[in-house]
Amino acid sequence: MTATPDPIRLEHAPSHEPRKNPGTEPERLWRNVVGELLRDARTDRGETLAETAQRAGVSPQYLSEMERGRKEASSEMLAAVSGALDLTLLDLTLGVAERITVGAAAPMRQPAQPARAAYALAA
Repeated sequence: MTATPDPIRLEHAPSHEPRKNPGTEPERLWRNVVGELLRDARTDRGETLAETAQRAGVSPQYLSEMERGRKEASSEMLAAVSGALDLTLLDLTLGVAERITVGAAAPMRQPAQPARAAYALAA
C-alpha cells in the first residue's frame, strides 16, 4: 500500500483584499492607461478618431471607448489599433508600465524598429 502525502496546510490564508498603502492612490486600471496612450499617440499624429479607426478596421465609436477606458479590448483589437498608429504591442506594454510605475503621464516610447535576431533550435 502506498502512502499518500498529507495535504499542504497554510498557517495563514492568502488575503484576497487589495494591499492598502496609507497615503497612496489606488492602482490605475490597465484599460485606462492603454486608452490614454492610444489617444496620445493618435493626437500626436494629428489624426481624428475616424482616420485611425478606419486604418485599424474598428468603428470610431469603439476606438473612442477604448481611449476612454470603457472597453477591455482584446489583444487583437489592441494590435490592430496600435499597428494603425505605427506602434507595436511591446511599445504599448512598455508605455503602460512606465505610466503605472511613475504614476504620472510618462512620454510614449518611439515605435520599435524591427528586431534583427537569430534564433537557434535546441537539440
